[in-house]
Amino acid sequence: MTDAPAPALPQPLTGPAFGSYSADDVEWLLTDLGDTVLEAPAAEREQAIQSGQAHYAESLPIEYLPSPEYEELYRDALARSSRRLAVAVGVVTDLVLAERGNVPVLVSLARAGTPIGILMRRWAKRMRGVDAPHYTMSIVRGVGVDRTALRYLAAHHDPARVAFVDGWTGKGAIARELTAALELHAQTEGVRFPDDLAVLADPGHCVRIFGTRDDYLIPSACLNSTVSGLVSRTVYNRDLIADDQFHGAKFYQELAGHDVSEQLLDTVCAEFDDVEDEVAREVEAALAEDRTPTWAGWEAVERIRQAYGIESINLVKPGVGETTRVLLRRVPWKVLVRPDALDDVAHVLLLAEQRGVPVEYVPGLPYSCVGLIHPVTGAPAGSEQ
Repeated sequence: MTDAPAPALPQPLTGPAFGSYSADDVEWLLTDLGDTVLEAPAAEREQAIQSGQAHYAESLPIEYLPSPEYEELYRDALARSSRRLAVAVGVVTDLVLAERGNVPVLVSLARAGTPIGILMRRWAKRMRGVDAPHYTMSIVRGVGVDRTALRYLAAHHDPARVAFVDGWTGKGAIARELTAALELHAQTEGVRFPDDLAVLADPGHCVRIFGTRDDYLIPSACLNSTVSGLVSRTVYNRDLIADDQFHGAKFYQELAGHDVSEQLLDTVCAEFDDVEDEVAREVEAALAEDRTPTWAGWEAVERIRQAYGIESINLVKPGVGETTRVLLRRVPWKVLVRPDALDDVAHVLLLAEQRGVPVEYVPGLPYSCVGLIHPVTGAPAGSEQ
Protein backbone atom coordinates (compact mmCIF):
# COMPACT_ATOMS: atom_id res chain seq x y z
CA MET A 1 0.00 0.00 0.00
CA THR A 2 1.39 3.39 -1.00
CA ASP A 3 0.86 6.71 0.67
CA ALA A 4 -1.68 8.99 -0.99
CA PRO A 5 0.03 11.69 -3.10
CA ALA A 6 0.31 15.09 -1.49
CA PRO A 7 -2.24 17.60 -2.79
CA ALA A 8 -0.98 19.90 -5.52
CA LEU A 9 0.25 23.23 -4.18
CA PRO A 10 -1.59 26.39 -5.23
CA GLN A 11 0.24 28.95 -7.35
CA PRO A 12 1.09 32.53 -6.30
CA LEU A 13 -0.99 35.48 -7.41
CA THR A 14 0.60 38.42 -9.24
CA GLY A 15 -0.38 41.85 -10.49
CA PRO A 16 -2.15 43.23 -12.38
CA ALA A 17 -4.66 40.38 -11.94
CA PHE A 18 -4.21 40.62 -8.16
CA GLY A 19 -2.89 43.78 -6.55
CA SER A 20 -1.40 46.89 -8.11
CA TYR A 21 2.26 45.88 -7.68
CA SER A 22 4.06 44.42 -10.70
CA ALA A 23 4.73 40.70 -10.92
CA ASP A 24 8.46 41.53 -10.80
CA ASP A 25 8.06 43.19 -7.40
CA VAL A 26 6.17 40.49 -5.52
CA GLU A 27 4.37 37.15 -5.78
CA TRP A 28 1.43 36.83 -3.38
CA LEU A 29 1.12 33.46 -1.59
CA LEU A 30 -2.55 34.21 -1.01
CA THR A 31 -6.00 33.06 -2.15
CA ASP A 32 -8.07 35.69 -3.96
CA LEU A 33 -11.34 36.03 -2.04
CA GLY A 34 -12.83 38.10 -4.85
CA ASP A 35 -16.10 39.83 -3.99
CA THR A 36 -16.76 37.94 -0.75
CA VAL A 37 -18.31 40.36 1.75
CA LEU A 38 -16.14 40.22 4.85
CA GLU A 39 -16.10 43.84 6.01
CA ALA A 40 -17.92 44.86 9.18
CA PRO A 41 -18.13 48.08 11.23
CA ALA A 42 -15.36 48.53 13.80
CA ALA A 43 -17.66 48.40 16.85
CA GLU A 44 -19.32 45.20 15.64
CA ARG A 45 -15.96 43.52 14.95
CA GLU A 46 -14.53 44.68 18.29
CA GLN A 47 -17.42 43.15 20.23
CA ALA A 48 -17.07 39.85 18.36
CA ILE A 49 -13.27 39.75 18.76
CA GLN A 50 -13.12 40.64 22.45
CA SER A 51 -16.07 38.43 23.40
CA GLY A 52 -14.40 35.44 21.79
CA GLN A 53 -17.25 34.97 19.30
CA ALA A 54 -14.92 35.44 16.33
CA HIS A 55 -11.21 35.58 15.55
CA TYR A 56 -9.99 38.91 14.15
CA ALA A 57 -8.73 37.22 10.96
CA GLU A 58 -12.17 35.84 10.04
CA SER A 59 -13.42 39.25 8.89
CA LEU A 60 -12.06 42.56 7.62
CA PRO A 61 -12.39 46.14 8.82
CA ILE A 62 -14.05 48.56 6.44
CA GLU A 63 -11.32 50.20 4.37
CA TYR A 64 -10.62 53.72 5.61
CA LEU A 65 -10.54 56.28 2.81
CA PRO A 66 -8.53 59.29 3.98
CA SER A 67 -9.84 62.83 3.99
CA PRO A 68 -8.08 65.37 1.71
CA GLU A 69 -6.43 66.82 4.82
CA TYR A 70 -5.11 63.41 5.81
CA GLU A 71 -3.89 62.66 2.28
CA GLU A 72 -1.92 65.91 2.33
CA LEU A 73 -0.44 64.96 5.69
CA TYR A 74 0.61 61.58 4.23
CA ARG A 75 2.33 63.29 1.29
CA ASP A 76 4.18 65.63 3.63
CA ALA A 77 5.24 62.71 5.82
CA LEU A 78 6.57 60.78 2.83
CA ALA A 79 8.54 63.77 1.54
CA ARG A 80 9.97 64.42 5.01
CA SER A 81 10.94 60.81 5.75
CA SER A 82 11.93 59.37 2.34
CA ARG A 83 15.68 59.69 2.92
CA ARG A 84 15.40 58.26 6.44
CA LEU A 85 13.41 55.36 5.03
CA ALA A 86 15.94 54.74 2.26
CA VAL A 87 18.74 54.49 4.83
CA ALA A 88 16.77 51.99 6.92
CA VAL A 89 15.88 49.95 3.81
CA GLY A 90 19.54 49.83 2.79
CA VAL A 91 20.71 48.85 6.28
CA VAL A 92 18.21 46.05 6.84
CA THR A 93 18.71 44.70 3.30
CA ASP A 94 22.50 44.64 3.59
CA LEU A 95 22.20 42.89 6.96
CA VAL A 96 19.94 40.26 5.40
CA LEU A 97 22.40 39.81 2.52
CA ALA A 98 25.19 39.28 5.05
CA GLU A 99 23.09 36.75 7.02
CA ARG A 100 22.02 34.79 3.91
CA GLY A 101 25.30 34.77 1.96
CA ASN A 102 23.97 37.21 -0.68
CA VAL A 103 21.37 34.69 -1.90
CA PRO A 104 18.24 35.49 0.15
CA VAL A 105 14.66 34.64 -0.62
CA LEU A 106 12.65 37.55 0.78
CA VAL A 107 9.28 36.56 2.27
CA SER A 108 7.36 39.52 3.62
CA LEU A 109 4.51 39.17 6.09
CA ALA A 110 1.38 40.61 4.52
CA ARG A 111 0.40 43.25 4.50
CA ALA A 112 2.63 45.68 6.40
CA GLY A 113 5.73 43.80 5.31
CA THR A 114 4.88 43.80 1.61
CA PRO A 115 6.01 47.32 0.60
CA ILE A 116 9.11 46.90 2.78
CA GLY A 117 9.96 43.61 1.07
CA ILE A 118 9.61 45.27 -2.34
CA LEU A 119 11.91 48.11 -1.31
CA MET A 120 14.44 45.57 -0.03
CA ARG A 121 14.27 43.61 -3.28
CA ARG A 122 14.84 46.82 -5.25
CA TRP A 123 17.81 47.86 -3.06
CA ALA A 124 19.41 44.41 -3.38
CA LYS A 125 18.99 44.39 -7.16
CA ARG A 126 19.93 47.99 -7.94
CA MET A 127 22.61 48.67 -5.34
CA ARG A 128 24.11 45.20 -4.80
CA GLY A 129 23.35 43.35 -8.04
CA VAL A 130 21.43 40.63 -6.19
CA ASP A 131 18.18 39.46 -7.79
CA ALA A 132 16.36 38.17 -4.69
CA PRO A 133 12.98 36.46 -5.17
CA HIS A 134 10.24 38.16 -3.15
CA TYR A 135 7.03 36.58 -1.93
CA THR A 136 4.47 37.79 0.57
CA MET A 137 2.48 35.47 2.84
CA SER A 138 0.11 35.54 5.77
CA ILE A 139 0.75 35.26 9.49
CA VAL A 140 -2.15 35.36 11.92
CA ARG A 141 -1.83 35.84 15.65
CA GLY A 142 -3.17 32.74 17.40
CA VAL A 143 -3.03 30.70 14.18
CA GLY A 144 0.57 31.12 13.05
CA VAL A 145 2.08 31.29 9.61
CA ASP A 146 0.36 29.93 6.53
CA ARG A 147 1.58 26.30 6.46
CA THR A 148 0.60 25.87 2.80
CA ALA A 149 2.75 28.87 1.92
CA LEU A 150 5.67 27.33 3.83
CA ARG A 151 5.25 24.12 1.85
CA TYR A 152 5.31 26.11 -1.38
CA LEU A 153 8.50 27.89 -0.34
CA ALA A 154 10.20 24.63 0.66
CA ALA A 155 9.24 23.07 -2.69
CA HIS A 156 10.82 25.90 -4.68
CA HIS A 157 13.72 27.20 -2.54
CA ASP A 158 16.26 26.18 0.07
CA PRO A 159 14.50 27.04 3.36
CA ALA A 160 17.83 28.19 4.85
CA ARG A 161 17.86 31.07 2.34
CA VAL A 162 14.46 32.43 3.40
CA ALA A 163 14.40 35.73 5.26
CA PHE A 164 11.05 36.77 6.72
CA VAL A 165 10.37 40.52 6.53
CA ASP A 166 7.93 42.83 8.32
CA GLY A 167 7.45 46.57 8.55
CA TRP A 168 8.02 47.19 12.24
CA THR A 169 7.75 45.70 15.70
CA GLY A 170 5.33 46.87 18.38
CA LYS A 171 5.67 44.81 21.51
CA GLY A 172 6.95 41.82 19.52
CA ALA A 173 3.86 39.60 19.29
CA ILE A 174 4.42 38.75 15.63
CA ALA A 175 8.10 37.97 16.18
CA ARG A 176 7.08 35.51 18.91
CA GLU A 177 4.28 34.09 16.76
CA LEU A 178 6.70 33.52 13.88
CA THR A 179 9.24 31.69 16.05
CA ALA A 180 6.59 29.42 17.58
CA ALA A 181 4.94 28.66 14.22
CA LEU A 182 8.22 27.84 12.48
CA GLU A 183 9.25 25.56 15.35
CA LEU A 184 5.92 23.71 15.06
CA HIS A 185 6.43 23.38 11.31
CA ALA A 186 9.92 21.96 11.84
CA GLN A 187 8.63 19.41 14.36
CA THR A 188 5.65 18.28 12.30
CA GLU A 189 7.04 18.45 8.76
CA GLY A 190 10.79 18.18 9.30
CA VAL A 191 11.52 21.40 7.42
CA ARG A 192 13.19 24.22 9.35
CA PHE A 193 13.09 27.86 8.29
CA PRO A 194 15.21 30.55 10.03
CA ASP A 195 13.09 32.59 12.44
CA ASP A 196 15.27 35.73 12.56
CA LEU A 197 12.64 38.23 11.44
CA ALA A 198 13.99 41.31 9.61
CA VAL A 199 12.11 44.59 10.07
CA LEU A 200 12.54 48.15 8.89
CA ALA A 201 12.00 49.56 12.40
CA ASP A 202 12.39 47.74 15.72
CA PRO A 203 11.33 50.18 18.47
CA GLY A 204 10.33 47.21 20.63
CA HIS A 205 13.88 45.74 20.60
CA CYS A 206 12.40 42.39 19.56
CA VAL A 207 14.65 41.33 16.65
CA ARG A 208 18.33 41.43 15.72
CA ILE A 209 17.98 42.34 12.02
CA PHE A 210 16.58 45.86 11.61
CA GLY A 211 17.09 49.10 9.75
CA THR A 212 16.57 51.31 12.80
CA ARG A 213 15.25 51.13 16.33
CA ASP A 214 13.80 54.65 16.21
CA ASP A 215 10.02 54.85 16.55
CA TYR A 216 9.15 57.18 13.69
CA LEU A 217 6.48 57.36 11.04
CA ILE A 218 6.79 54.80 8.26
CA PRO A 219 4.41 56.29 5.67
CA SER A 220 3.11 52.87 4.64
CA ALA A 221 1.58 52.65 8.14
CA CYS A 222 -0.49 55.79 7.47
CA LEU A 223 -2.90 54.15 5.06
CA ASN A 224 -4.40 50.74 4.42
CA SER A 225 -4.68 48.99 1.05
CA THR A 226 -4.03 52.18 -0.94
CA VAL A 227 -0.37 52.08 0.09
CA SER A 228 -0.09 48.28 0.04
CA GLY A 229 -0.92 47.32 -3.53
CA LEU A 230 -4.71 47.63 -3.03
CA VAL A 231 -4.75 44.34 -1.11
CA SER A 232 -6.64 43.79 2.14
CA ARG A 233 -5.27 42.50 5.40
CA THR A 234 -5.08 38.70 5.25
CA VAL A 235 -8.02 36.48 6.15
CA TYR A 236 -8.07 33.05 7.75
CA ASN A 237 -11.66 31.85 7.72
CA ARG A 238 -12.22 28.09 7.62
CA ASP A 239 -15.53 28.60 5.82
CA LEU A 240 -13.57 30.11 2.91
CA ILE A 241 -10.06 28.61 3.11
CA ALA A 242 -9.41 24.87 2.73
CA ASP A 243 -6.40 23.13 4.29
CA ASP A 244 -4.55 23.00 0.95
CA GLN A 245 -5.13 26.68 0.11
CA PHE A 246 -3.14 29.77 1.00
CA HIS A 247 -4.73 32.18 3.48
CA GLY A 248 -6.97 34.70 1.76
CA ALA A 249 -7.15 38.40 0.91
CA LYS A 250 -9.15 40.76 -1.25
CA PHE A 251 -8.03 43.00 -4.12
CA TYR A 252 -9.73 46.40 -3.81
CA GLN A 253 -9.48 47.31 -7.48
CA GLU A 254 -12.26 49.86 -7.04
CA LEU A 255 -9.88 52.01 -4.95
CA ALA A 256 -7.38 52.40 -7.81
CA GLY A 257 -8.06 56.14 -7.99
CA HIS A 258 -6.64 56.52 -4.46
CA ASP A 259 -3.67 54.16 -4.91
CA VAL A 260 -0.28 55.60 -3.89
CA SER A 261 1.54 52.27 -3.56
CA GLU A 262 3.92 52.83 -6.47
CA GLN A 263 4.47 56.47 -5.54
CA LEU A 264 5.80 55.45 -2.13
CA LEU A 265 8.19 52.93 -3.66
CA ASP A 266 9.51 55.35 -6.29
CA THR A 267 9.94 58.19 -3.77
CA VAL A 268 12.07 56.06 -1.45
CA CYS A 269 14.01 54.42 -4.27
CA ALA A 270 14.92 57.86 -5.63
CA GLU A 271 17.05 58.35 -2.49
CA PHE A 272 19.06 55.12 -2.84
CA ASP A 273 22.13 56.50 -4.60
CA ASP A 274 22.46 59.43 -2.20
CA VAL A 275 22.38 57.29 0.95
CA GLU A 276 24.74 54.49 -0.08
CA ASP A 277 27.70 55.81 1.94
CA GLU A 278 25.55 56.41 5.03
CA VAL A 279 24.13 52.89 4.76
CA ALA A 280 27.63 51.40 4.54
CA ARG A 281 28.68 53.20 7.73
CA GLU A 282 25.56 52.10 9.62
CA VAL A 283 25.88 48.49 8.48
CA GLU A 284 29.52 48.41 9.58
CA ALA A 285 28.49 49.73 12.99
CA ALA A 286 25.57 47.30 13.24
CA LEU A 287 27.74 44.29 12.44
CA ALA A 288 30.12 45.30 15.23
CA GLU A 289 27.50 45.83 17.94
CA ASP A 290 25.41 43.54 20.09
CA ARG A 291 21.96 43.42 18.47
CA THR A 292 20.51 40.81 20.82
CA PRO A 293 16.80 41.52 21.46
CA THR A 294 16.07 42.78 24.97
CA TRP A 295 12.25 42.76 24.59
CA ALA A 296 12.23 46.15 26.30
CA GLY A 297 9.06 47.03 24.42
CA TRP A 298 7.10 44.13 25.88
CA GLU A 299 8.15 45.15 29.38
CA ALA A 300 7.12 48.76 28.72
CA VAL A 301 3.71 47.66 27.43
CA GLU A 302 3.18 45.57 30.55
CA ARG A 303 3.88 48.66 32.70
CA ILE A 304 1.39 50.71 30.66
CA ARG A 305 -1.22 47.95 30.95
CA GLN A 306 -0.91 47.98 34.72
CA ALA A 307 -0.87 51.79 34.99
CA TYR A 308 -4.13 52.10 33.04
CA GLY A 309 -5.88 49.12 34.62
CA ILE A 310 -6.17 47.21 31.33
CA GLU A 311 -6.83 43.50 31.72
CA SER A 312 -5.18 42.26 28.52
CA ILE A 313 -1.82 43.23 27.06
CA ASN A 314 -3.42 42.70 23.63
CA LEU A 315 -5.32 45.98 24.05
CA VAL A 316 -2.10 48.00 24.31
CA LYS A 317 -0.61 48.77 20.87
CA PRO A 318 2.76 50.54 21.07
CA GLY A 319 4.56 52.52 18.41
CA VAL A 320 3.52 54.78 15.55
CA GLY A 321 2.53 51.93 13.22
CA GLU A 322 0.40 50.05 15.73
CA THR A 323 -1.26 53.22 17.06
CA THR A 324 -2.22 54.13 13.50
CA ARG A 325 -3.82 50.71 13.06
CA VAL A 326 -5.82 51.16 16.25
CA LEU A 327 -7.22 54.45 14.93
CA LEU A 328 -7.95 53.08 11.46
CA ARG A 329 -9.29 49.60 12.34
CA ARG A 330 -10.30 49.24 15.95
CA VAL A 331 -12.36 51.04 18.62
CA PRO A 332 -9.75 53.30 20.26
CA TRP A 333 -10.00 54.30 23.90
CA LYS A 334 -7.17 56.81 24.11
CA VAL A 335 -3.79 57.63 22.62
CA LEU A 336 -0.64 58.26 24.65
CA VAL A 337 1.92 60.57 23.04
CA ARG A 338 5.47 61.49 24.05
CA PRO A 339 5.59 65.32 23.92
CA ASP A 340 8.97 65.49 22.15
CA ALA A 341 7.76 63.24 19.29
CA LEU A 342 5.05 65.47 17.83
CA ASP A 343 6.64 65.72 14.37
CA ASP A 344 6.49 61.93 13.99
CA VAL A 345 2.87 61.59 15.12
CA ALA A 346 1.09 64.43 13.32
CA HIS A 347 -1.11 61.98 11.43
CA VAL A 348 -1.96 60.18 14.68
CA LEU A 349 -3.09 63.44 16.26
CA LEU A 350 -5.23 64.24 13.21
CA LEU A 351 -6.86 60.81 13.21
CA ALA A 352 -7.51 61.05 16.95
CA GLU A 353 -9.14 64.46 16.49
CA GLN A 354 -11.30 63.20 13.61
CA ARG A 355 -12.46 60.18 15.65
CA GLY A 356 -12.90 62.08 18.93
CA VAL A 357 -10.26 60.04 20.74
CA PRO A 358 -8.62 61.67 23.79
CA VAL A 359 -4.86 62.21 23.67
CA GLU A 360 -2.69 62.12 26.78
CA TYR A 361 0.85 63.50 26.71
CA VAL A 362 3.22 61.27 28.67
CA PRO A 363 6.84 62.47 29.10
CA GLY A 364 9.37 59.65 29.06
CA LEU A 365 7.13 57.26 27.09
CA PRO A 366 9.43 54.61 25.55
CA TYR A 367 7.58 54.88 22.22
CA SER A 368 6.56 57.96 20.24
CA CYS A 369 2.96 56.98 20.93
CA VAL A 370 0.81 54.12 22.18
CA GLY A 371 -2.76 53.29 21.17
CA LEU A 372 -5.14 51.82 23.73
CA ILE A 373 -8.10 49.79 22.45
CA HIS A 374 -11.41 50.28 24.22
CA PRO A 375 -12.08 47.27 26.46
CA VAL A 376 -15.43 45.54 26.05
CA THR A 377 -16.50 45.05 29.66
CA GLY A 378 -16.35 41.47 30.87
CA ALA A 379 -14.98 40.08 27.63
CA PRO A 380 -11.69 38.28 27.02
CA ALA A 381 -9.57 40.61 24.94
CA GLY A 382 -8.70 39.57 21.41
CA SER A 383 -5.97 40.96 19.24
CA GLU A 384 -5.47 42.16 15.73
CA GLN A 385 -1.97 42.43 14.33
